[in-house]
This record gives sequence, structure tokens and C-alpha cells, in this order.
Amino acid sequence: MNEIEWPTIDSKHLIVDSKQMSILEREMFSDGMPQEALMEKAGIQISRWLLKRKPLLKHGITVLIGPGHNGGDGAVIARELFLKGYLVKVWCPFPIKKPLTKNHINYLTSIGVQNLNKPPDANGKEIWIDSVFGNNQKRKVDQKLIKLFNQKFHNKSGRVISIDVPTGLCPNKGEPFLDNAVKADYTLVIGLNKIGLMQDSALPFIGELNHIDIGVPITKLSKVEKKILKITYSDLKNIALPSLPKNSSKYKRGRTLLIAGSERYPGAAHLALSGAMSSGAGFVSAVLPEIVAESIWQVAPEIVLKGTMKCNQNGNSFLSSALKNIELSEYDSLVVGPGIGIDNDDWQKTKDYLIDFEGLLILDADALNRISESKLGSRFFLERKFKTWITPHRKEFFRLFPHIKSHSNVELAIQAAKEFNISVLLKGANSIVANNKKAWQLFGTDSQTARAGLGDLLSGFIAGSSAIDLTLGRNINTDFLAKYVLLHSFAASKCQEGSNAFAISDELSKLMRKRKTRQIS
Repeated sequence: MNEIEWPTIDSKHLIVDSKQMSILEREMFSDGMPQEALMEKAGIQISRWLLKRKPLLKHGITVLIGPGHNGGDGAVIARELFLKGYLVKVWCPFPIKKPLTKNHINYLTSIGVQNLNKPPDANGKEIWIDSVFGNNQKRKVDQKLIKLFNQKFHNKSGRVISIDVPTGLCPNKGEPFLDNAVKADYTLVIGLNKIGLMQDSALPFIGELNHIDIGVPITKLSKVEKKILKITYSDLKNIALPSLPKNSSKYKRGRTLLIAGSERYPGAAHLALSGAMSSGAGFVSAVLPEIVAESIWQVAPEIVLKGTMKCNQNGNSFLSSALKNIELSEYDSLVVGPGIGIDNDDWQKTKDYLIDFEGLLILDADALNRISESKLGSRFFLERKFKTWITPHRKEFFRLFPHIKSHSNVELAIQAAKEFNISVLLKGANSIVANNKKAWQLFGTDSQTARAGLGDLLSGFIAGSSAIDLTLGRNINTDFLAKYVLLHSFAASKCQEGSNAFAISDELSKLMRKRKTRQIS
């Protein structure tokens, strides 16, 4: 198998911006789908979701209905729940503009649903459904309305459920249009995932995110030009672990080299090596600072020490003197950076070794900081003609690419990947992996992976895992990087012995030993 297409491109995984969603809807309407039918489908599907969670409904429901079609969705929800015997009230904070929405509200009043003539009481126990503005909101909203919603949210006297996008939150940026947005306990996203809801900035507002399928045809999804895919732990079941031949030697089970650590950050080397070992790679080598090299045999005797690094007066490692004595062509993957510190003169002497390395080069942490402070800067990536993966967090990213501007982390990662022909892991609460064609947005992953030291562990794990896949002759694409990052986060979530890096490393080892089924479950 030369390429993994993972995950499946469907409505559960595809992420779009508001314009793309609107285009898809218009295409469906032009193909003959009545707007009334789509509104009915959305409202009924959401009603079914709510009816499966009856404890939420026991004190009644108040639906806050907006002037457009998002309000129409809310009106359908109100009708369905009322017909099931629940106490339902509606309130329209703005004049209704869409005839279809107005018709639904007229019908609600005709069947006995109370249409409030003043704002509902935020201290009541009923749930509030925010169907004021959805995917098409483009500007700030009356802050009195936002304040009312958030009074309800903070009182915890009844849940707040937003339909498609919380009111006041930009569906593309994931940030409030003004000072604040509705804070929801649940957001029910209709049709396709909206890019703004996937961003770290949206987390305080969206609560638990749930996908509502309205049957967007696969043929339409496949034509979306910019492919951004949401991945969660549920997608791990479709990841096949590499099947290693029983008679293969250690050299045919992945050969990786790690250059990590310094007198200032000796722990980074230990963590990166622990990650590499947890991958199951057959041959893990290292270039380490002398202070770590002296004792590494006591904690990791299986590591092959290929060289040692001296440190400057600030405790940062010299790489160049060690690299000149190593045959890098012997390795499938090479990771450089965890805890090595900054030394610009040393980087000038080091960069040519890395530019010429023909295997997979993984650059993390201080390697990225050295590049950003060097004479070449990010042009280093253009000088290098072989596969390169980088793993910055936001601050490291902006040091490397100060000229790249965008309103979302996804766009930042995609632009850097395109411009420099690299694969980018932009780390955060919801990390992003991107190349010049696609992006993978992690979502709902364990927050414990965003801690000091776990990035070093991840770098080592990526190095070892990629070496195994390369040894097996796989054409490693960026979705492999997304797979490794998701596995690392999953191990943190499954860790039963605390969230420290070495406990997570042990959990990763257990996952990677699951060879019999070749799958994570």
C-alpha cells in the first residue's frame, strides 16, 4: 500500500468555512432539494438528539428564535418537542425576516406554543435553545442578548444548547465578534463541521460539540477543494498498525537517530528517547550531551550512543562536532531539537548536514528556534529537497514564519506547508497537521498532552514510528504524522497511572504491541 487515505471524507469528518457550507446548500437547492425540506430535516434530527437525552427536557424548553433560517430550525425543534408532550415556549428577540421562519412561528402559536413578549427568566430550570444566528452570522450581536444567555449558562439552572454556531461567535475564526459570545453547554453543528468551532479559541463557548447529519451527498463533499478533516479517538479503529515480519532483524524494524538534550535541558533527551522506544522501533540511536550520555546506559541500555555533544557556557549543545562523525544515510528518520538550546554559530556549521540528509527529518523545539534566528531563517526548508516534518507550537511557528497571517491555526499550518513544501504539526489544545493539499484537525483530544515535556516524548515517538513505516517500504505521507499525533494523545487519555510523560510512554508501548489485530480499539 503506497498511500493511506485516512480518515474517510464524509460529513462527520469534513470541515468547512461558512462560505463553503453556503455553497453546498445552494447546490443542493439548485438540484431540487426544497429549503423547507432541509429545514425540516435539521430540526427533526436535532429533536431526536434531544429526545434521547430526556433528563435535559424535564423542566421544559425555551427556544430563542432568530430572524433567519437558523431560527426556522429552532421553530421546527419547538414544534417537534411540543408535539411529544413537553412544555415549550419561544421568544423572538429580533423581527423575523425569513417568510419560512415566520410561517413556522405562526403555526407554533396556532397549536398552543406560548410566544413570549419579553425575555425569559435566566434563573429558570428549563433548557434554552439558541437558534438566533447560525452559520451565516457575520457581525456583532446585541451584547444584552449575549449577557442574558451567559447569565443562564453561569447560573447552571438549566442547560444552554446552541444550534450550529453559538450566537456571537464567528463561524470561521472561532472568536467572538465583539467582547463575548454565547457560552453553550452543547453545540449541535448541522451538516458539516464549521472551521471556527474546531479552533482553540472556540473551546470556552461551544461546550460539548455534536454533529447532526442532514445527508449532504458524498458527491458534493468530494468536490470541496480545500480538504480539512476532523479526527478524534473514534478514528483510531481505522488505523492499522504496521505488520512487522517475524523474521526481520532489528535493522529492518526501523532505524532512527535522535539528537536531543543539553546541560540546561537534560530531561528532554530522556523524554524523546522514551518516546522513540515506545514506538517499537528496532534500532534507536542517539547523540546526547555528555551529562546525559554518562548515565544513559543505566536507564535505557538498549539505546545505541552514536556521539556526545559538548555545551557552550550557557549550557546549550554543540551539534556540529558530533554530526561530522556520523553516517546519516544509515537512518530512516532523524529528529533534531528537543532541549538542545540555542547556538547560532553552531547551527551555521550544522545546517548543511541536515539539508543533505535524504531520510525523513523531524525538527522540533530548539531546532526550530535555531532556524528562526539563523541567517537563512525559514528559507532553510526551501534549501532542503527531502521530506521534512516540523512540530512547532504557536510561538515557535510565528518566530519561523512571521510573514504568515491568518485568522485560524488551520490556515496558518496550510500556508506554511504550501510555501515551504513541508508537513506541519501546529501544536495546541486541538492540534493541526497539514501539508500542501490537506489538513487534519484533532478534536476532543486529551488536554494532558499540552504539558511541558510531552512534546519531547511525541517527537521521539514520531521518529520511531515513522522509521518503522519507512522500513516497510511505505510512502509516508502527512496522514501518517496525524496518525502518530492522535496515538500519542490517545495514550495520554488511557493512562491510568497519572499523566507524567513516562507513564504515557508505557501506555504508548502497550498500544504499539497490539500486533495481533493490527488495530487500536
